[in-house]
Amino acid sequence: MAKRYQKNGWKREINDILRGTCGGFLFGIPLIYTMEVWWIGSLAKPRLIMIAIALMFIVVFLLNYTEGFRKRKNNWRVDEAVIDTVEAMAIGFVCAAFMLWLLQEITPETSLKESLGKIVFEGVPFTLGVALANQFLGDSNQNNLPSSDHQENGLSKYKQNGLYGTLADLGATLIGAIVIAFNIAPTDEVPMLAAAISPPWLFALIAASLVISYAIVFQAGFSDQKKRRQQKGIFQSPLSETTISYLVSLLASALMLLFFQKVTFADPWRMWLEHTLVLGLPATIGGAAGRLAI
Repeated sequence: MAKRYQKNGWKREINDILRGTCGGFLFGIPLIYTMEVWWIGSLAKPRLIMIAIALMFIVVFLLNYTEGFRKRKNNWRVDEAVIDTVEAMAIGFVCAAFMLWLLQEITPETSLKESLGKIVFEGVPFTLGVALANQFLGDSNQNNLPSSDHQENGLSKYKQNGLYGTLADLGATLIGAIVIAFNIAPTDEVPMLAAAISPPWLFALIAASLVISYAIVFQAGFSDQKKRRQQKGIFQSPLSETTISYLVSLLASALMLLFFQKVTFADPWRMWLEHTLVLGLPATIGGAAGRLAI
């Protein structure tokens, strides 16, 4: 019994961390493509960095005290809120550092002061996303469970409409990807990042896009995750749905780059590929958020 309880405890801990991490990516990705934040972090003095951390701790503590990213029966404990706040900030900083490293805004040549400044300021939305993950993105069925008969009938009807579910997922992915890509495509960040990333590094972008998208939709416990796993239809297994949704997000990214004249038909295919893959990362996360909404 003790081993089973310990195993369940570790499983809950991993699920909570995964949910918070995915929430951080959903909230933090748009700001990671903002060069002004890179510059502020690069030039920030140690005193300003400490003030930012202190203010972030207060805000995240209040969020964790009332709701938090963990699924607890009792959240009104100061000690647990403090622990969750430290953990949420740690997750947010790790996510921000990973994205900055993935986009080559932090390299081994970057000074420690500049790296810390970028991580702290870019980590703000990631940390807020971690703290808000359970409140805004948690499974609503846990708080308002329908009757078992009604739930089974709804699930059966959902599974029978496989084609409708497939089209709904593709449409939601396209809309979510366009919403995010539309805000990033006209900026100068995409060509800057594409110029700094070496071709082999693009494979890391592809892998990160697929893993984060899969985790948000199928592993983080958001929305009706059980229903999504049991849905039948074209491309409706988790792996195939993630792959197809990624391709749809890349299409949305290419269309937005073309729309804002960041690429033209006269440009070489390699430029199209690099720019599309760089913009495809946030677009894919936007597409995952779109699928959560349906």
